[in-house]
Amino acid sequence: MNAAEVIRTVRLRADLTLRALAARAGTSHSAIAAYESGAKTPSASTLDRIVQAAGFALDRELSPRMRGSDQLDRGTELAAALELAAEFPARHSPTLGFPVFGR
Repeated sequence: MNAAEVIRTVRLRADLTLRALAARAGTSHSAIAAYESGAKTPSASTLDRIVQAAGFALDRELSPRMRGSDQLDRGTELAAALELAAEFPARHSPTLGFPVFGR
């Protein structure tokens, strides 16, 4: 989803007009219209401000990508974890097989 789609989506979900969202965001309705149409692209901070003005949060997250030999290490680790998981019983007994303590 690009910035234009994000702004239009949050404005419509908040049931706001262009002018109402612009007033809340501290900008002009023509700027909001230009962002929604894709004629202009807002900066990240401007996009965040507009989204917050509509009552939403723009969550961003950076995630590392697996590269090179690290992939082999992670693959080996995953295979070991799957082998360990296979050792556990698939079904559990409905009763516990432990002695009762405290009697």
